[in-house]
Amino acid sequence: MSSVYPDPDKPEPVDHFDRLPDSVLLLVFNKIGDVKALGRCCVVSRRFHSLVPQVENVVVRVDCVISDDDCSSSSSSSDKSRALVGPFSNLFRLVFGGIVKPLQALGQFLGPKRSVLNETLNSLSSSSLFVAPGVGDDGEMDHGGVTHHSPTQVLRNFNEIRFLRIELPSGELGIDDGVLLKWRADFGSTLDNCVILGAASVINNGISPEFGVGNGDDNGSIPETFYTNGGLKLRVVWTISSLIAASARHYLLQPIIADHKTLDSLVLTDADGQGVLCMNRDQLEELRVKPLSASSASKRTLVPALNMRLWYAPYLELPDGFVLEGATLVAIRPSEQSASKNEVSDASWLSNAFEGPYGTAAKMLVKRRTYCLEMNSF
Repeated sequence: MSSVYPDPDKPEPVDHFDRLPDSVLLLVFNKIGDVKALGRCCVVSRRFHSLVPQVENVVVRVDCVISDDDCSSSSSSSDKSRALVGPFSNLFRLVFGGIVKPLQALGQFLGPKRSVLNETLNSLSSSSLFVAPGVGDDGEMDHGGVTHHSPTQVLRNFNEIRFLRIELPSGELGIDDGVLLKWRADFGSTLDNCVILGAASVINNGISPEFGVGNGDDNGSIPETFYTNGGLKLRVVWTISSLIAASARHYLLQPIIADHKTLDSLVLTDADGQGVLCMNRDQLEELRVKPLSASSASKRTLVPALNMRLWYAPYLELPDGFVLEGATLVAIRPSEQSASKNEVSDASWLSNAFEGPYGTAAKMLVKRRTYCLEMNSF
């Protein structure tokens, strides 16, 4: 029997990839960001497996919402699945559960047309949130042959996260086709500010007009019909439901913020671009030092008493040819917020709230007549 031996005169091949320093590989991993792709990188080699937990920039894209009925049927198959009760695994159930009751009451103002919104929220009020596949061994659930992981469990595999972005598969608020509703909220231990942009309809003229307000007789005032045709009541629903959605998201971020003290920035958004919750380093530290006040009615952060400013245009033409009918901008701050923050001009504060044509719309609306409102804590 013959044996094969390596040629002693032939040098072993050099793997040039192994010559790359760890710092270069971490730059690549930080560009990847996506938690599922990083999970796959972990199984490539021991070196990758040791480096991925050091990634600073992580993006978690939630793939699916699974009803609690499905969760129950799956959990009966194993003790491990029955243990899946982490805060984020029930995100949608908690978010929608907190919104349904207020909107059912407010929906009475708006008549049968708004019942579609309540039906949408009711249908989603018993759902749970999962990422599939993830990189965690805990918090798993088998559903339809696919293993799902709680985002809270997935993120515990990372030790050095500085910039975290979580993207839900859709916005929490069901709205009619053609209606525009966007919000952005900043939180510390409670709400710092919130901006809401809405429109009853969005029309694409396909041309770029000399943009501005389409009615030459418009003097910036809200027309009387706004109060009589349900316009104001609809804006109340938009405002309250957006605040509830934002406060529910904030409440459920507590365990992640506690686990990751290296965070500099946290963004919780959705694939529809409906709502964005943002927290910077100072706000994250504020939440760790000063625990939030929870609402007694549902699992969400208590919304403090608020001062609100509203701008309205019946017809708003944007430079890209889009027209917003019933365009509304609402700027919200806590009543007890320091005077120094209130001194910041609306233009500078609101200009960064939205991007693209929506940012343009906000800048145009804030130049119009301002209407002030107040809201109690809820």
